Amino acid sequence: MSLTYTAGSLVAARGREWVVLPESAPDMLVLRPLGGSEDDIAAVFPSFEEVRPAEFAAPSPADLGDQRAAGLLRTALRIGFRSGAGPFRSLASIAVEPRAYQLVPLLMALRQRTVRLLISDDVGIGKTVEAGLIAKELLAQGEATRLAVLCSPALAEQWQGELREKFGIDAELVLASTVTRLERGLELGQSLFDKHPCTIISTDFIKSTRHREDFIRHCPDLVIVDEAHTCVAADDTTQGGTSSAANQLRYELLRRVSAKADRHLLLLTATPHSGKESAFRNLLGLVRPELATLDLESPAGRAKLAEHFVARKRADVRDYLTKEDGLADDSLAERTAFPSDRWTKDEPYKLTPAYRALLDDAIAYARDRVTAAGEQGKREARIAWWSVIALLRSMVSSPAAAAQTLKTRSESATARTAQEADALGAPVAADSAENDRLEGMDVAPGAAESEEAGARLLELSQWAAQLVGPSEDAKLKALTRHLKDLIADGYHPIVFCRYIPTAEYLATQLEGKLGKKTKIAAVTGTLSPQQRLERIEQLAAESAEEAGDPAVRRVLIATDCLSEGVNLQHYFDAVVHYDLAWNPTRHDQREGRVDRYGQKRDQVRVITMYGEDNGIDGKVLDVLFKKHRQIKKDLGISVSVPDETASGVTDAVVEWLLLHGRQGSQESLFDLDGHQESLDRIEREWNSAAEREKTSRSKYAQRAIHPEEVAREVAAVRAALGGADEVRDFALEALRDLDALVRDPRDGTGDFTAQLGGAPAGLRDALAATLGGRLIEEDREIPFRTTPAIARGEAALVRTDPAIGAIASYVLDSALDANTPGPRPARRCGVVTTDAVTIRTTLLLVRYRFHLTLPSRTGERQLVAEDARLLAYEGMPSRARWLDDDAATALLAARATANTHEQLARNQITRALDGLQDLSAHLTEYGTHLAAELDTSHRRVRKANEEIVRGLKVVPQEPADVLGVYVYLPQPASTVSGAEA
Repeated sequence: MSLTYTAGSLVAARGREWVVLPESAPDMLVLRPLGGSEDDIAAVFPSFEEVRPAEFAAPSPADLGDQRAAGLLRTALRIGFRSGAGPFRSLASIAVEPRAYQLVPLLMALRQRTVRLLISDDVGIGKTVEAGLIAKELLAQGEATRLAVLCSPALAEQWQGELREKFGIDAELVLASTVTRLERGLELGQSLFDKHPCTIISTDFIKSTRHREDFIRHCPDLVIVDEAHTCVAADDTTQGGTSSAANQLRYELLRRVSAKADRHLLLLTATPHSGKESAFRNLLGLVRPELATLDLESPAGRAKLAEHFVARKRADVRDYLTKEDGLADDSLAERTAFPSDRWTKDEPYKLTPAYRALLDDAIAYARDRVTAAGEQGKREARIAWWSVIALLRSMVSSPAAAAQTLKTRSESATARTAQEADALGAPVAADSAENDRLEGMDVAPGAAESEEAGARLLELSQWAAQLVGPSEDAKLKALTRHLKDLIADGYHPIVFCRYIPTAEYLATQLEGKLGKKTKIAAVTGTLSPQQRLERIEQLAAESAEEAGDPAVRRVLIATDCLSEGVNLQHYFDAVVHYDLAWNPTRHDQREGRVDRYGQKRDQVRVITMYGEDNGIDGKVLDVLFKKHRQIKKDLGISVSVPDETASGVTDAVVEWLLLHGRQGSQESLFDLDGHQESLDRIEREWNSAAEREKTSRSKYAQRAIHPEEVAREVAAVRAALGGADEVRDFALEALRDLDALVRDPRDGTGDFTAQLGGAPAGLRDALAATLGGRLIEEDREIPFRTTPAIARGEAALVRTDPAIGAIASYVLDSALDANTPGPRPARRCGVVTTDAVTIRTTLLLVRYRFHLTLPSRTGERQLVAEDARLLAYEGMPSRARWLDDDAATALLAARATANTHEQLARNQITRALDGLQDLSAHLTEYGTHLAAELDTSHRRVRKANEEIVRGLKVVPQEPADVLGVYVYLPQPASTVSGAEA
């Protein structure tokens, strides 16, 4: 007859000890190895394999460690926890250490029965991590069982990697390119959204009628929507055409997803408002219908919104949990290393005489075409207008783009009406801040409208093709100079272009011109999203192979297919705008790829190139960009330029250019008759949008969660799992003890490096799996960094980093197994003679396990939580005088001030071990106290969720495990006096 084991109990099987998990049944035990991770979980059938109760063996008095043994073992144990005893069920099992401010959306979510949040933190603050934290917690609690992420197809692989690597969530990609393969594996009548519990779905793919209906019928109970602003449109939109139609399809999809009142929904966007009140209201209506009509001028209305809306700029979270946030002191203060203000510079260039002649000829042709088309009708006029803009934009981009455009048919030439011509021409020729369809937007547009125009354009195309290279292309020559300067200063720049031919042209022309140690790659829309990421990784890997050479640099040439969503801060730290966008918001998006959390440079450099004599760039820069920068300087925030404003300015620039040619390029656009009134109107609209944005930032500031509440939970998490300083000290000491070659520069950063050639083979193998085999095999220096944002081949000094986990696992396993060959940094026993105590004091390292009954919408969830605590007492076990927690922890810092005789040490530790039975009542009482604290913390973070709070139950598992026993002996008086003499 087989025994029945409760969750949390210890069993012995397969030659090792395991913890029984709640998913177990009488005939099948689900087990996690003692000190192991979720990856090591196994199922054991007692009918076929021997399973017996396991008592955690007491430490051996023959296996004594030194004065650091207790601290190393404690930290190794805490790092290994995958179900910590804090108020959150998931933080111990994820591979990222969230910043304190990133816990705010999580706390907001846990106070809602059905989670509905609009997360609108600034670019680079970490909205993906915030959403991942909420998703992982809801799945861990059983509040959600399935997950769908709706995002742009270009970002799908990045989302998949983030969820898998940081949160342990394996999600299937549902894209136009994968759906056929996925559907082949379905059973008759089965939906792929039922088969795959976690999916990442292309919003544009799923919005079509055929796929939308299947998704709505089988939609998961938790949905995350990335770039949610692209899924709504203003009620008074004037854009029309395909962009608005696409927005309406997405809006209809999300409206139906959000209609199910008990579905969790997270909407992510850095630009929720964009100056359009109706679009913002529509977005709020997706969160909760009543929010769309809320009186946001009233305090009650804003308080209601604050329960569901969080929007913070970098300045709000750069320094967090400080006295300025209302806390008593700075003990929990956290500084997030965002780059400081960007270093920006506008760099002009002048056309060569040959290129000037080509541009003048092209302007003359454009003037003739617009004039002739205007006499033929409105349709012809709009077709000509968009063709002319395409011609002029490609002409100032590069000779390669010009040559391609001049021999390609115009996008709008097939239009049957003027409205259709605008719908076809605007997305290709303009740089809309709200145009999410960046795929295909980097193709060189066409300028040819008819057979009659073909001959002249072909002549111009051939002329442009002859001007390639630095001798006739002054813009290319200037870029080469700027890149050499950046490279000499140690930067790794990205060069952003508007068109594919320009990017490919630059990559070819720059090869070999920037030094032999500079690696160059181009990423454009000709590559799939996955291929783009692979190209970037390949460039990073090539330069990493020569990382020991300080001259090695990376240069990436990219189109705007990389300007949104893709994280590039680990590899690049400067941006060059080779082609001036016609909307400053696009430049913000480009710069946001590198200027974000995780950027190692304190200052990101930005160079904006413009042609001072081409008749276009100078005026766009003067009117649009300088105004954009002034607003940012005045308000301290970046305000998106309304598309109508940007297009109004650029239309005026082109009209002016056709009327006056390049010769009038020194005149101010505002001084020209006919444009002043429209430019004044544009100025007023933009100022109005900026004022609305400023008001909304103040009005809708996140006040639902006070910093004191965050501080309380941060303290609880750190008490259960350890803090950053503890992890750094542990890694440094453990690696030294394990015979690694450690170099600590003590430069104030906290960073250090280690070579593992002399470390035990078991540790090297474990680290090879996380850092890469080549690094370990070649015994390279591995950087250990205090920032959680790291590059390939580096380790972060946080408990959730896989490399730190591997070190902790080795330290813990070797401490538990006295037969482990080689160095063993931690031991389960120790005796220290020290002046830190005046009476014999014993420190215990005790592991507690708790059974949590956590009710959820899907039924009761049985969980096991773990905690490691230090308990200390003075005197003999039978008459123990217990110290408080702070005094017990302080013993870890005690250092030996005299030698301890070996036999004395054995006698003392044996006496302490023999007295453990006398301590059992206090250990049980302490466990009951911890269970009550855990119960309180769970109720506190879920205080608004009465149903969950009502059914919560926490019960300690008995007996607790005594992992370590350490005796501290007072220094004899004779030793002290001898030392003083």
